[in-house]
Amino acid sequence: MSDEVHYQATEEAHTGPIKNPKQLLLAVFFSFVAPILIIAGLVSYVVSGTHPSGSAQGEGMSLYGVSKDVRDREVAERLKKVGSIEIRDANRPLATGEAVFKAQCVTCHGSPGIPGAPHFSDAAAWGPRIGQGFATLLEHALKGKGAMPPQGGGDFEDLEIGRAVVYMANAGGANFPVPDRPAAAAPAEGAATADAAKPAEGAAK
Repeated sequence: MSDEVHYQATEEAHTGPIKNPKQLLLAVFFSFVAPILIIAGLVSYVVSGTHPSGSAQGEGMSLYGVSKDVRDREVAERLKKVGSIEIRDANRPLATGEAVFKAQCVTCHGSPGIPGAPHFSDAAAWGPRIGQGFATLLEHALKGKGAMPPQGGGDFEDLEIGRAVVYMANAGGANFPVPDRPAAAAPAEGAATADAAKPAEGAAK
């Protein structure tokens, strides 16, 4: 009895879990065929256009809350050239101080404006600033001071920004002259008159 039990235990130890052809077929299927089918399905899914990634559907999708338009704009800003050339008509008439004020300064210096900025016609706020002189006020306007950003280099020439400074300061009690372009035509006319006079003198001799 003991030998028979020992023989049976030894025989069971040397046999595997597959005891019939049906179990063998199932083992082969799950070991080889199923993984191959899964891999083929994944490859088909990746190369098809029905998945959410890629250019088919992902162009307008947001990435971490940032839309494609914003990303494109940021990339364009990073790739933008450092310097730029702007051609302006040097002979165009200068904008008046009032026009520049209404276009560029009224948000902060108008009414109600922002706290801390001297508002238009506020003589008490403009008094100490007027005492600094026009040159200092113009430098502050062009380069910025404190919370005020630089106003130079925008849509208006520095001379036009100066006209706006004079417009605001004079409304606050100053008596600054309105800046204008230097008169270059008068010397040129004088030189032309002198050149015309020389041949006339030679003919007289």
